Parts: sequence; structure tokens; C-alpha cells
Amino acid sequence: MHRRLTPGLALLRATGLAALLILIWNPIAMRRLPGAAPPLVLLDASLSMTGHGGRWREALDSARALGSGGGVIWRFGDAVAAFDSTPPAYGASRLEPALAAAAARGGPVAVVTDGELADVASLAPDLRRAPRVVVLPRPPFWDAFVAAVDGPRRVAQTDTIRLTVSYGTAGNRETGNGKRAATIAVVDQGRRLAARDVSLPDSGIVSTELAFPVSRFPSPGWSTLEVRLEGVRDSEPRDDARRLVVEVSSAPAVVVLAAPPDWDLRFLARTLADVARVPLKMFVAPEAVSGGGSRWRDATTLAPVGSDIVRRAVSGARLVVEGGDPAALGRLSGPSAVLRWHTAAGQEGDWYVDAPPASPLSAALAGVAWDSLPPVAALAVPSPAPDSATVVALTARLARRGRARPVLVLSEGGGGGARRADIAAGGLYRWAFRGGASTEAYRAVVAALADWLLEGEGGRGKGERAVPEARVVANGFPVVWRWTGSGAPRDLVATLAAGNVARRDTLRFDASGRSELRLPPGVYRYALAGGAERGIVAVETYSDEWRPAPPQLHAQTGAPAGRLETVGARDRWWLFALVVAALTAEWAWRRRQGLP
Repeated sequence: MHRRLTPGLALLRATGLAALLILIWNPIAMRRLPGAAPPLVLLDASLSMTGHGGRWREALDSARALGSGGGVIWRFGDAVAAFDSTPPAYGASRLEPALAAAAARGGPVAVVTDGELADVASLAPDLRRAPRVVVLPRPPFWDAFVAAVDGPRRVAQTDTIRLTVSYGTAGNRETGNGKRAATIAVVDQGRRLAARDVSLPDSGIVSTELAFPVSRFPSPGWSTLEVRLEGVRDSEPRDDARRLVVEVSSAPAVVVLAAPPDWDLRFLARTLADVARVPLKMFVAPEAVSGGGSRWRDATTLAPVGSDIVRRAVSGARLVVEGGDPAALGRLSGPSAVLRWHTAAGQEGDWYVDAPPASPLSAALAGVAWDSLPPVAALAVPSPAPDSATVVALTARLARRGRARPVLVLSEGGGGGARRADIAAGGLYRWAFRGGASTEAYRAVVAALADWLLEGEGGRGKGERAVPEARVVANGFPVVWRWTGSGAPRDLVATLAAGNVARRDTLRFDASGRSELRLPPGVYRYALAGGAERGIVAVETYSDEWRPAPPQLHAQTGAPAGRLETVGARDRWWLFALVVAALTAEWAWRRRQGLP
């Protein structure tokens, strides 16, 4: 007679089967290794820590206390660096790179900051929860500032400078003087060039425009304009002014000759001045005069202009654009790069431009949707005709069928090595007139063409080995230099003079041809050893860090810290022993009771 199954046997079977199922599933768990690394303290070294109400000394003391007992301190801002007690110098507060480096290192992490961080919203949840956070917030205050200045970087002496100035307020107005009236002034070496009365907004940023003639500058060359906010008493004066470095030339860099003028040349001149950001002058000849030649007029004012003035402008220009009757333009020449627009004697029809073949412009035009562009109205035969010495950069087909004919032809080497481009399309302005993606395609073509032409023998920048990417940088950011010379980048010695004080630094370029140089606020005239590179770079006292901002990161105790490792169920030996022991005990018990 067999005995019944007892609760003990059922428990043994359930235990063995449960452990076996866990081994088959093999869930993954995390565990921390004890004593992996000493504590790490991330200290906010952005400029806001020494701004109005900043608590840098308290932050230093807190970091040293948290790092006592063998801990390590790192400074972070727009970069991550080793600890030192010098005042903060970073122009941005980005915590993510520092937390990512800390996570790879392991060990407990603490963050000491004022909470005014730029990338808190983009932090991964695990990175955000892990560190202990100590927040030393700045007290609330009211601040008025000049946010940005936009205007031309290169102008001719006969031009008018038009600046767009963005200004605003931030913080609690009750802590300020409550005054809304202010003045935006443009100053050069202590001399006021222009001013405009404005009303400060309650909060946020608004814009205004100022215009003044370049003739107010003392002489051609480099000048540094200061656009500042006057008549306000805010808590932080270091963000009340911005700078703009302007190069004044005695002659325009680009001269457009239209004889007679048409819509293509009008749209080209406007777009070329916008995308190339160089001084541009346009002369038009509405009618020809007897005996050949043309009666030239200024395209802006339509005032008569002598042929000698036009000839001098052409001889000093870096790029000359010619359009219209060749007979009226044949006597004007110079060593410049030339863009010739053939608008006469073209075959009319709907000519659709194809995707560009391989050329010096193809990379810059890669993002254009060519199938969505409107057709051009006519197509002429470019001069010179395409041959082995030229490169066809754009082609078009009549009604999208038949043989492709050249629209844009590039050549180089003739006329003392100057570059030349010939456009054979009439009605290309339709792209700019239509708006949207079509306008962007037109701007892309003009920008790519201007870049190629101005880098040739006719361009004044030929031979420069390195240039600053921006002439003006905000406080706390490096001046970035870009290698433009031939061959692999190599180190260059730069001499920078600010007033009567000169300093020498070495520009060390990385594999991508980029070099960074951190400078204190000031205006520097630079010269590179062994070359003709000269110019001005300026580091502003302005920084976004000076403005008041609510804390984006709040205090927290943080998660237990230590180096993590993954552990699977099959990595735990006792689960295998439990399966064997439970099933073996059940089998022996069943045998003793005479169960099958």
C-alpha cells in the first residue's frame, strides 16, 4: 500500500523547480564592489560662481570638506579640468561631461554648484540620481544686458553700417531701480558714433537697429566697436556691453557691374552681400553712350559716377561681377576673381537644373533638393565654352529632357591665376523670389560660388596659414583658430598685443586643424610668426553666466556610490547546489515512504 504525498515532499519539489526555473531564466542583477575608488568632488568653476552674489569661497570650502580623506576634486564648466583654487573662468556650466567621466571612474561622487546649469534637462536619469549635490544658490537680483550685436564684419569707407542690437532684462525687477528708459550707444575708442533711446522690457529680449556712416571711423583698417547700454543701474555691469570687430577698407571687396541692370544681377548683389558678408558696391549703366562705353550710376542712389571711380573700384576689388553687354564692360579689368553672367542671346524655355556633377562646389550643394526648384527662363552658351581647362559645376535640361547643357562653368589659371566663373542662366532669380527651400538653394549656390572665387589668387586672404573662426568671443570661451594653409597643420607662434603689453603663445593644432587659445578679456592685435597674418581678436567682459537664472539642479543626498558589476543568476553557485539538494532529498524521502 502506497503512502500519500506529504507537505514536506511538496515543499522540496517546489524549491528545486523554482531554483531550476531561475537558472533557466538567468536574470541579471547589479552589485557594487566595495572600496573601488576614493570620493570624487565636481566643483562648478563657471563664471556665475563669481558673479553678483556668487559664493565661490563657500564652494571651495565645501569641495575640500567633501574630498577630505583622500578624495579628488575636478573643476567643470564648458570643459573638465584638474582642481586648482584660481577663480572660475569657464563661460558655460555643463555638468554632463563631468558626470560621464566620473561614472567611468567609479566611486562616490559629489557636486558643488550654484545650480545654474545649462544641460540639466538632457542628463540621463541614472547620472542625475547618482551624485550627492550641494547647491549654493545666488540671491535674486535684477540685471539689464546687451544680449547680441549683429552687423557686417567688413565694410568700405563709403558704406553705412547697420547694426541689429538685442537687449533685455532678467531677474527680479523689484530688486532693481525700476527704471525702464535706457540708451544704446556705439563707441569707438571713447568716441560715440551713434546712439538710440530705448525702453527696457519687463523681461526677455527685444531688438533695435542703429545705422551710421563708416566715414566716422578714423582711418581704414581694423576697428573694435563697443555697443553698450547706458543710463541703467543694475546689479551686474559686466554684461552691459558687447563688441564688434570691423575691418574698414578703402575700396569695396566685391564690385557688381550691370550694363544694363536686370533682375538676376539685382538679386545676386543682395544675396552676395548677405552670404559673403564683405563690402559690396554695385554700379549700373542703364543706357550706353555714343562712341562706346556706358554712363555709370551708383545702384543705391542712382547718382552719376565717373568711369575713373568705377575703374579704381574694380582694380582694388577681390571679386568683380560682370553682367550685360560685353562691349560696355571690356575696358574694365583688374587682377580680381571674375563672375561673368551671360544674360543675352539665350535660348528661352523651361530649363530645369540637374543635380551637380563632381566639382569644387558639389560638397557645398549636397543638401539642395534639385527636383523641387523652379526652371530658369533662358540658357545661353557660356564663354569660355567648356573644355579640358574648365569644370562644369551645374547643368540644365530643356523640359527635363534631352542633352544637358552647362549652366555654371568654373575656370582657373588665366589672367595671372585669378579664378573665373561663368553663369549662362537667365531668370535664376526666380529661385530667390519664390521663397522657402528654393530661396535657400539660391543662397547655397551663391555662397558656394563666393567661397570658391574669394579663395583664389584674387582673394586677399591667399597665403594665410591660420585664421580665427570668430573675431569676438564671450568671456570664458577660447579663441578658436582654424588651419587654412597647405599641408598638414603645424604649430605657429602668435604674438598678441593688448595696449602696451604683449604676450606670445603657441597655437597647437589638432588633427582636424583646430587650435584653442584662452585669453583674459581685452582687445588683442595678433601677428603670426613667419607669415603676413595680422588682425584683431577681442574677448568680451560679457558672459551669459553673469545673468541671474533660477537653479536647475537641487540638493540631494545621492545614491550609494561604488563600482558596479553585472551578476547573472548562473553566476551564483548556491542556486545549482539548491537544485541538486532539493531534488535529491525529495527522491530519498519518496523512496523511504515507498512512493513511486
